Amino acid sequence: MTLTLTVPPRTDADRLTGLPIAVIGAGPVGLAAAAHLLERGLDVVVYEAGPTVGTSVRAWGHTRLFSPWQYVIDPAAQRLLEATGWEAPRASSLPTGRDLADTYLAPLAATPQLAPVIQYGTRVEAVSRQGMDRTRSTGRADTPFLLRLHTADGAHNVTARAVVDTSGTYTSPNPLTAAGLAPAADLGDRVAHALPDVLGTDRDQFAGKRVLVVGAGHSAANTLIKLASLAKTAPGTEVLWAVRNAGPARLGADAADGLAARGQLGSTVHGLTESGQVQQIASFEIDDVRPDGDQVTVTGRRAGEPFAVTVDVIVNATGFRPDLDMLREIRLGLDDIVEAPRALAPLIDPNLHSCGSVPPHGVAELAHPEPNFFMAGMKSYGRAPTFLLLTGYEQVRSIAAEFAGDHQAARDVQLVLPETGVCSTDIGGTSCCTTPAATATPAAEDAACCATLEPAADSTSCCAN
Repeated sequence: MTLTLTVPPRTDADRLTGLPIAVIGAGPVGLAAAAHLLERGLDVVVYEAGPTVGTSVRAWGHTRLFSPWQYVIDPAAQRLLEATGWEAPRASSLPTGRDLADTYLAPLAATPQLAPVIQYGTRVEAVSRQGMDRTRSTGRADTPFLLRLHTADGAHNVTARAVVDTSGTYTSPNPLTAAGLAPAADLGDRVAHALPDVLGTDRDQFAGKRVLVVGAGHSAANTLIKLASLAKTAPGTEVLWAVRNAGPARLGADAADGLAARGQLGSTVHGLTESGQVQQIASFEIDDVRPDGDQVTVTGRRAGEPFAVTVDVIVNATGFRPDLDMLREIRLGLDDIVEAPRALAPLIDPNLHSCGSVPPHGVAELAHPEPNFFMAGMKSYGRAPTFLLLTGYEQVRSIAAEFAGDHQAARDVQLVLPETGVCSTDIGGTSCCTTPAATATPAAEDAACCATLEPAADSTSCCAN
């Protein structure tokens, strides 16, 4: 008996039909990506590891941004929100991270368009191709992506036609050592993440303690100012500040900075060191950190000579790096230095550019050897610290246009980014924020902040993912 096949076999291209575009992360850039994709009529699903939108944003929710509302709302997202009757906050007011999450991200995630496509408590553990590891090439572009998800019910796999990774870097801080390696011992809660709520929920961790802040950027400065404030009401609180270079060149002492809040921040920190409220340990290259009874001892070299200091708590404000483990089976084209896409890296390398010199960019600069895969948001910048929220929104607008087949729009960069910036170009570490040429107001940063410094003790400033 002969069987006749009456249905033509599916081609490889047919395997992508009906599959959504997967967006990893429901932060500001991830939700903006979903909004742009839906506006283009494309199916999308958003996987968020946390229990709600903006999990990383909420982690630094006590921090106030440098940037006013007019610079932290994506246009496509705003169109979705306004259709529900939502009204944008006063454009010139400065939100905290908590404001950003509660007033913007949460209502955006609740819109009729986005609410059905966001899956919370869903961590993407790995991305690959269905039936293909990274070594197989034939038919790769027409093969669905395979995402390994972890939820409360365990692990399972899903497929997608394309992937946009906006998972950020906030949960992947740089190690404390100058060599970029993690300390040899487990230090537990004796090391705090960047931007702890020193004057709020985390107060007991620092009050009356000898605290070492490691890092030369705005996140470090923010914490130093709060610790100095804490020391006035908590006897025994001692504040030390370790920087790898001869001084914190990114924190200028001149309050006449083009960014007034940043200039005031630098002036305030320099004033704290000059008055002795903060003890600066410059030119300190940390080799290791080890438990020492209830304390920790930090060892290394200061100006080339052996040096050690023992403290109760360390605040790691050394910046962030992308978690690439989940992308091991994806063909990435990353720069050897900053771990950003190769075409983007020369534009953002902190060794070459100040904050304001990074040009806007889209799919042409974000492309990887893996077809239909993009990183966007802070993760696309690898270890570079100069990312702006406005840049992330333009990235995902360009990516959505590319997926929709509008290749000209994808390459037509629409955003005019700031040209102003005072960040040093001859050191590593953290930098932040630029000022739009037509205003004196800083632009926004992703999954972190550039906060305004106010007279109140809880004023903050940072640049983090």
